[in-house]
Amino acid sequence: MPKIAVNGVNIHYEEAGSGTPLVFLHEFAGDHRSWEPQMRFFSRRYRCVTLSYRGYPPSDVPEDPNAYAQDILLDDVIGVMDALAIGKAHVCGLSVGGNSAVLLGLRNPERCRSLVAAGAGHGSVKGADRADFERDFTVRAGRMLKEGMAAVAAEQAEKPSRLPMKAKDPRGWAEFREQFMAHDAKGSAYTALGVPLKRPSYYDIEDALRRMQVPTLVIVGDQDDNCIEGSLFLKKTLPRAGLAMLPMSGHLLQLEEPDLFNRLVLDFITLADAGRWAKP
Repeated sequence: MPKIAVNGVNIHYEEAGSGTPLVFLHEFAGDHRSWEPQMRFFSRRYRCVTLSYRGYPPSDVPEDPNAYAQDILLDDVIGVMDALAIGKAHVCGLSVGGNSAVLLGLRNPERCRSLVAAGAGHGSVKGADRADFERDFTVRAGRMLKEGMAAVAAEQAEKPSRLPMKAKDPRGWAEFREQFMAHDAKGSAYTALGVPLKRPSYYDIEDALRRMQVPTLVIVGDQDDNCIEGSLFLKKTLPRAGLAMLPMSGHLLQLEEPDLFNRLVLDFITLADAGRWAKP
């Protein structure tokens, strides 16, 4: 399996196609395999790269909880791009990956041709909703460390935002669930504690977001209640953001509605490359 030594760990990646680079960043419950429908579609036109974060085998699983953080994840992504001689790429992410795409655009805009933030914004809420978000990830991480991965992942796969895919594509949902249950408990728990819990809420970085000029497509399912507020905030705040809301769709957008997702992203990055993605 191809791996790149980055920041003291080995990161697994897969690559297909040639041309303009397109990098995919997975969600908390996913890994490099989550983007297979996109790797098959976009590699006909682009140089596609997908990877598994540290903590997600076959990438290394560091034993130190302090080895997991949002900035470390971004450093790993940039390290993989550097090792593959990718100076600038379209960056497409879901959930943790979508939030990471936005933060990469803020921190390293010179490395981003465009950004897709799908199912992003979980935790970018205020008051009691933010407290619920923090409690959920803290409890989930503790259970993973105590009970193991399988039981917790099986329960998470049945959450409301993942049921639309189960209804539409039970075979695909079962594959997602099986892969999630096989993740490393320690790597997932430390990721939960170090990445989503520690990343900034969009409300806390509003001024920086208002200055970011990287073309951005925000995609959210209308049944993905945890991500709607944050996604709308991005659409309203980023100077070059457009929003696509998929009807009767949940969190697993690229797997749940692959054809629609792919076409939305293809049209977007085509316009971004042509310099035509701008608000009127």
